[in-house]
Amino acid sequence: MAASAVVQPMIKVAALCGSRKASYNRGLVNSAVQIANESIPGLQIEFIEIEPLPFINKDLEVNGTYPPVVEAFKCKILEGDNILFASPEYNYSLSPPLKNAIDWASRPPNCWADKPAAIISAGGGFGWGRSQYHLRQVGVYIDLHFINKPDFFLNAFQLPKKFESDGTLIDPHTKENIKQVLLSLQAFTLRLKYGNKRNWRFTYFLLVSHNSQTLSVAIKSFNHSLMVILKKKEKGN
Repeated sequence: MAASAVVQPMIKVAALCGSRKASYNRGLVNSAVQIANESIPGLQIEFIEIEPLPFINKDLEVNGTYPPVVEAFKCKILEGDNILFASPEYNYSLSPPLKNAIDWASRPPNCWADKPAAIISAGGGFGWGRSQYHLRQVGVYIDLHFINKPDFFLNAFQLPKKFESDGTLIDPHTKENIKQVLLSLQAFTLRLKYGNKRNWRFTYFLLVSHNSQTLSVAIKSFNHSLMVILKKKEKGN
């Protein structure tokens, strides 16, 4: 039975990057988009630009409304089922453009509330890990729910070569690690969105198996679980 036979809801990911266009972190996001399109059914990633956002200023808020570019950005975040952050590090913290975007979308109504999220980052040291820790702290106040595993901290300068000069990710091992982050984010989102069912994680583990018999069992389990959950939600409404 082919994997395409699985009845899956489409999960929409809003991806944000706090660094320049040719950066390693932008390269991670670009690679994540490609991985989702090519090998993760039911996951769609949209990159959301944050460069056009003005520096946050309450003087720009008029009668509870915001500048059009901010309103459009907040709508994009609301449309996402979850969030993928690519965060560079500035002075042990996340970058100013990313923090600015987070602050704008947290203005009433808080667009981040109750959304699952994941972080990926690439740079020196242990891959800009301190920025991730600070971003997780910010996420507590705005009610983001970060996946705990797997972590993704990439030292961009260790061999083998990870990126081309334009920021394109070329390392197969790193791409596989990104895929595991995306699969975890997808499974976590489904669990929060459709109910805390024990077999979501088990089913997704099976879905990435290359064994056809195991995959067939996983598809049947996935379809049954989804139908039960959706019927319960319909009755509840």
